[in-house]
Amino acid sequence: MSEGLSASLPKAYDPHSVEQRIYQRWLEGGYFTPRIDPSRKPFVIIMPPPNVTGSLHMGHALTATLEDLMVRWHRMMGEPTLWLPGVDHAGIATQVVVERELAKEGLTRHQLGRDAFLERVWRWVHKYRSRIREQHMRLGASCDWTRERFTLDPGPSRAVRTTFVNLYHKGLIYRGERIINWCVRCSTALSDLEVEHKQVQGELAYIRYPLEDGTGFVTVATTRPETMLGDTAVAVHPSDTRYTGLIGKRAVLPFLGRPLPIIADDAIDPSFGTGALKVTPAHDPVDWEIAQRHNLPAVSILHPDGTLNQEAGPFQGLERFQARRAVLQALRDQGLLEKVQPHTLALGHCQRCGTPVEPILSLQWFVRMAPLAEPAIRVVEEGTLRIIPEHYTKVYLNWLRNIKDWCISRQLWWGHRIPVWYCQDCGGQTCTLEDPSRCAHCGSGRLQQDPDVLDTWFSSGLWPHSTLGWPDDTADLRYFYPTSVMETGYDILFFWVARMVMLGIANTGKVPFYTVYLHGLVRDPYGLKMAKTRGNVVDPLDMVERYGCDALRFALTVGVAPGSDQRLSPHRLEAGRNFANKIWNAARLVFSTLEGATDLEGWSTPRPAHLEDRWILSRLQGVIQRVHRSMEEFLFGDAEQALHDFFWDEFCDWYLELSKVRLRRGMAPSPRPVLAYTLERLLRLLHPYMPFITEEVWQNLRRLLPREDNAPEMLIVAPWPCPEPALGDPRAEESMALVLSLIRTVRNARAEFRLEPRQPLEVFTAPGPYRPILEAEQEAVCALALAQPLHLLEDGQPLPSDRQCLRTAVGPVPIAIRIGNLVDLGKEVARLRAEADQAHLTLRRLQERLQDPHFRSRAPEEVVEREEERLRHTQARLDTLRSLLAQLIGSEG
Repeated sequence: MSEGLSASLPKAYDPHSVEQRIYQRWLEGGYFTPRIDPSRKPFVIIMPPPNVTGSLHMGHALTATLEDLMVRWHRMMGEPTLWLPGVDHAGIATQVVVERELAKEGLTRHQLGRDAFLERVWRWVHKYRSRIREQHMRLGASCDWTRERFTLDPGPSRAVRTTFVNLYHKGLIYRGERIINWCVRCSTALSDLEVEHKQVQGELAYIRYPLEDGTGFVTVATTRPETMLGDTAVAVHPSDTRYTGLIGKRAVLPFLGRPLPIIADDAIDPSFGTGALKVTPAHDPVDWEIAQRHNLPAVSILHPDGTLNQEAGPFQGLERFQARRAVLQALRDQGLLEKVQPHTLALGHCQRCGTPVEPILSLQWFVRMAPLAEPAIRVVEEGTLRIIPEHYTKVYLNWLRNIKDWCISRQLWWGHRIPVWYCQDCGGQTCTLEDPSRCAHCGSGRLQQDPDVLDTWFSSGLWPHSTLGWPDDTADLRYFYPTSVMETGYDILFFWVARMVMLGIANTGKVPFYTVYLHGLVRDPYGLKMAKTRGNVVDPLDMVERYGCDALRFALTVGVAPGSDQRLSPHRLEAGRNFANKIWNAARLVFSTLEGATDLEGWSTPRPAHLEDRWILSRLQGVIQRVHRSMEEFLFGDAEQALHDFFWDEFCDWYLELSKVRLRRGMAPSPRPVLAYTLERLLRLLHPYMPFITEEVWQNLRRLLPREDNAPEMLIVAPWPCPEPALGDPRAEESMALVLSLIRTVRNARAEFRLEPRQPLEVFTAPGPYRPILEAEQEAVCALALAQPLHLLEDGQPLPSDRQCLRTAVGPVPIAIRIGNLVDLGKEVARLRAEADQAHLTLRRLQERLQDPHFRSRAPEEVVEREEERLRHTQARLDTLRSLLAQLIGSEG
C-alpha cells in the first residue's frame, strides 16, 4: 500500500498530466485490438470516416464520444469488441481544398496536370490523415488502430472496382443523358443529395413570346430568363381554358427566331405565373420529362464554366448572371418584358463550395436504384434493421420508396477512377476488374479510360464490408460482419446510411449492421448551426486543452437524447470540468480514509450491517440497473445523468458526509469497505463516459486495496457491474429517506430565514414508530443538520406550541424547529407575504404570455422553453412560500 497517497495528489484534477500517459498505456496493452473468438458474438462499430480535408470539428467529437462509450461498455461486458477507424478521401471536398492551396501559389490543377495534381493531393492526405488519428486519440477513442483504413487503400479500392463491375454487368450501372446538377465552380456533376436548397430573394420575369401567326403574344413567367435561349416549346395545362385556342399553334423565340410549339401537358401548374411555361429541356428536370413525352429537342446553352455557348446567339460568351441582366435589358428594349416581380425561391447550391448549381443535360454514369432499394426497404419493415430514433424509420422508407437513379460520375481528378474503357475503333465499352489491354468487343488495343471519378459516397457506401476485407473471404469479414451499430448524424441518413444498406445487401446478401443510431447536430449556445461564416465554430481540441477530454465528453453527452440537437455552451463544459473535479476530490477523501486501514478485508463482497451502508449499496444497485437498461435502449444521456446525480448527490453529498461522522467518532462497523466498494463500482460505471479520470483514480484506488476480485491491470477491461439482488434493501432506503428528509428540512429552514450556515437549531420530533431509526441516526442528524439539541419526544408528549417554533412534518413524523428566538417572526411573515405577492404577479404574467398563441408561434423555441421553466420555478416557489406562511401564522396563533 502507498502511505500518503491522498496528500500527494493535486487538489484539482489536472487532465494534462493524465490523458496522454493513460492513453499510451492502453495502446501498449493492446486493449483496443480484439481477438477473434468463434464462441462469442462480437460487438462491432465501423467508424464513419472523417473527410481528409482538415481537422475534426465538434460533430466528429460527438461521434467519437458516443461510439467510444458504446465500445468501452461492450468491452467491459466481456465481448470481443472492434471499433475500426478510417478516413475518407472525400473527392470533391478534398479537391476543392487543394485547389485553393494551389490558387495561393497562382496555379491551377490544369497547369499542373493530372499526375502532378494527384501527387499534391496525396501529400495533403498524408499530412492530415495522421493529424486526424492524433486528434481521435486526444478524444480518448479506443479504436483498433492496427485495422485503420483509408477509402483509397488497395483493399477498399478493389471493393469499389468489384462493386462497379458487378453492377455494370447486371445492368444496374449505365451511362446516359439526364438532367443533372452541375457546379460551375467545381466543374462537376452533383447528386441531388449534394445540393443544398436555400431560400433566396429572386425575381419573376414575365416575357412576351410573339405568336407565329402575328395575332398576339403568349406570356410566360420565369426566374431564369437567360435559359429562354434554350427553349424548344411553350406548355400549358390541358384544362386551362385561357389557352385552349393556342394549343397547336407556335410562338417565336425572341432574339433567335426559333419556332416554339404550344403544347398541353398535365405537369403544368396553372396557378404559377401566367399558367404558360417556357420549356427548356436541357436546363430543367421537369422540362426534360415534358420533352420526352412530346419528342422535343434539347438545346444546351451553357459551357461547363457557366458561360453561354454558341446556342445563345448574341449573348454567347457572357457569364450566366451577366447574361440574365443582358437578356432582361434586351427584352425591355424590344417591348417584350411585361413586368418583373420580387419572388422568393429555393435555389440549389453546391454543398461543398456554396455556388448556385445549374441543372444541365449531361452524359453521366448512373446507378439504377429501385432494384437496390427493394431489399433495403424489406430489412427495415421486417425488423432486421432498426433505426433509432424510430421516427426516422418513416423518413428512410419514404425516401427509398421514391428514390431516383443516382448520378455517380464526377468530373474530378481525385477519387476512384471509373473502370470503363472506350474503344477508339468500334466505340464499345470494356468494364473489367483488371485494367484491360484489348477491347472486349473487337480486340483492338486502342483503349481510353473514362476520365471521370466516382462520387465519394459510392466508396463510402461499401465501408462496413470493404474495411473488413470484402471481396476476399477474410477471417475479419466472416467474424465481424454484419457489424452491430452504425452511429452517425441524422443529416446523412440518405447520403450514406441508406446507400450502405443497399450496397451491403447487394454485395454480401446481408445487412451491413443491425442498428442505426442517429445523433443530432451540435449547435452553439443560441441554437445556431456552427459555421465558419458565423464565426461560432468550436474546435474540440481547444476545448480538450482548456477543460480536459472527460469534461468535453460529458458536455457532449449528458442528458442528450438520440436524434436531438444540442447546444454546446461554456456552462456545459464548466459543468463537465466541475464533475471531473468532484470525482477527483471524492476519491482523495476516500483515499485518506483507506490509507493504512486494517479493516478492508472483504471490501469487494460487502455484507453491510449499518443502515447507511445498506442504504447506499441498495441505491447503487438501482443505479446499476437503470444505467444498464438505459444503455441497452441507447439512452446514453439518461444513463450519464443518472450516474452524475447519484455520484454527486447521494454518494458525495450524503454517504461521504455520513461516513465522516462515523469515522470521526470511531463508530462500528467501519464504513471503509463500503466506501471502497461503492467508489470502485462507480468508476466502472462512469468509465465509458469519462475514461481518463476514472482510469487514473481506479489505478490509485487499487493500490490501497487488498486484491480480492481478480481484477485486471486496467479499468478499461474491468468487468461491467451487474446488480447484486442480495444488496437490494427497500426498507433501508425508506428509513434513510426519512433521515435525509429531516436533515434537509432543518437546513432549508436555516436558509429560508437567512440564518448563518453554522447556526445550531433546536429541533423537536415526535417519532412514534420511527424512533429506532432516528435514534440510530441521531448522531448523523445532529452533525449534518446542526440540530443541537435534537429531541426525540416520547409517545404522547406534544410538540412545543409556543410562537417560537416553526411546525411542519417530515413524512409521517411531526417536527418543530425553534427559530423565534433567532428571528423576528412578525417581520418574517411580512417579508414572506410580500415575496408571495410578487411571485403571484410573476406567475400570472408568465401564464398569460405562454397562453398567447402569437407568442408561442413567433418566439424562438429556446425563449418559450426558458419561460416555461420560469413558470415551473415560480409556481414551486409560491407553493413553498404559502406553506411557510401557513406554518408561521399557525405559530403566531
